[in-house]
Amino acid sequence: MISLEIVLIVIAYVSGSIPFGYLFTKKFAGLNLFELGSGNIGSTNVKRVAGKKVALLTQLCDMTKGLLPVLLVVLLNRFYPELLSPLTLYLVALSSILGHNFSIFLKFRGGKGVNTTLGASVLIAPYSVFISVAVYYLVKWRFRYVSAGSLALAVALPLSYVLLFPISFTTYYLLLVAVLIIWRHVGNIQRLFQGTENK
Repeated sequence: MISLEIVLIVIAYVSGSIPFGYLFTKKFAGLNLFELGSGNIGSTNVKRVAGKKVALLTQLCDMTKGLLPVLLVVLLNRFYPELLSPLTLYLVALSSILGHNFSIFLKFRGGKGVNTTLGASVLIAPYSVFISVAVYYLVKWRFRYVSAGSLALAVALPLSYVLLFPISFTTYYLLLVAVLIIWRHVGNIQRLFQGTENK
């Protein structure tokens, strides 16, 4: 019999796989996001291709698709505390992020996972999420690069948690999602050093 944990992880992956940026750009602008700008399905490229309103809608939906599966686990843990393993929360959050990064609906292509990571993590580590978002805007304001802000956000997630709380499962989860964000930005890092990165 399939366990509830596996069902929740699959639901999170499918939820995370919904390519809102691709779908909204296609619907509202009639354009293929893979063929324009950076070719990424995230809100930054949506803004370049389809404008601010579509980008904001994409950002909200990408965060929500990470948040809802985690919220479901939180509610199950509250009302049925013996039902799930303590690791389920982290596996579900990670699964939604991996769904965004490697969407089953886009032949495992996807985005860089920043917004989905924030949505998936806000109930797990709210202080770290809010601090990392503040760091993102500060770095983006100073250097004018979205990618630089996203990389600073990735570093701030686990670092802020370590400074505020003891080592726990959450620490390792935040380290893992930070590594995922940085890995997905390898091309951006190269362009930043080369001075060819888009703002």
